[in-house]
Amino acid sequence: MSYLGSLPTDATLLQVFRKFPAPASKLLDFHELIMRAPSAFDAGERELIAAYVSGVNDCAYCHGVHTVTAEAFGVPEGLLTAALTDLDSSPVEARMKPVLAYVGKLTRTPSQVTEEDAEAVFAAGWDEAALHDAVLVCALFNFMNRMVEGLGIRADAAYAKTSGVRLKEGGYAGLAGLLAE
Repeated sequence: MSYLGSLPTDATLLQVFRKFPAPASKLLDFHELIMRAPSAFDAGERELIAAYVSGVNDCAYCHGVHTVTAEAFGVPEGLLTAALTDLDSSPVEARMKPVLAYVGKLTRTPSQVTEEDAEAVFAAGWDEAALHDAVLVCALFNFMNRMVEGLGIRADAAYAKTSGVRLKEGGYAGLAGLLAE
């Protein structure tokens, strides 16, 4: 239920963005940069990180949308549930496990992240640019999770599917294009 009385009680994030287009426009530009610009992580891996962080935060809205988006990019169905249940025994690729462990720890207990945590990411074959990109995705979705939860935004599975497919097909730039509608 949206906490913004001027919006419907079942308002979506897109409706919030339309109500506040100036910050939304800049925020979506930042999303496009972090989630779709060239990176060591492909778009599906970045959506996997976003959905994982959102799951750690128990943000059903973002977790639902970004799980659908990650799966649309080829992340196997059920992978996120398994990763959130037990990352170590999950079928997540070995190279991605330290990345998800890192962003999970950064989300849960940011002041406890250590050089050893970063070294585990490097030992899996990622470089400093990849660590930087993973941290930015993590930070962005911690921000978004708090925005969504703070405004009382909720969505059902049907909306998550619609939104996830829209993000896969049009990216965040495409979503920005919907602000004027």
